[in-house]
Amino acid sequence: MSARLQDLEVHLPNRPGALADLGQALGSSGVSLEGGGMFTHDGHAVAHYLVDDGPVALAVVAAAGLGPAVVRDVAMTRLDQETPGQLGALARVLGDAGVNVLVQYSDHAGNLVLLVPDEHTALCRDVIERWEQG
Repeated sequence: MSARLQDLEVHLPNRPGALADLGQALGSSGVSLEGGGMFTHDGHAVAHYLVDDGPVALAVVAAAGLGPAVVRDVAMTRLDQETPGQLGALARVLGDAGVNVLVQYSDHAGNLVLLVPDEHTALCRDVIERWEQG
């Protein structure tokens, strides 16, 4: 696994089997999905998956004709699952710092995955570091 996981965003074709095509193409190429999901809004399917090899994942998606796709860095943290309101509290701190959260999901280990605009990534990581320190 690479040092830094990335988010793979794929705008899938709106047809039966598109998600299967994505999963099979990535799996047969050895790309591990570490979290994420697929969502449809207004007839447009968008998949966001945490991958361990972003460049390979992007090449696989392109070769399979399942685009458009992009790979971006993410920020990650762990929330206290026993304390209600953790997501809202962290999201408020991020928002107050000027960080715009574009996508939020969890990885398979229960870590919070945040995708923010590229220009907000460093600030987001700084806010998260302060959050983790209490």
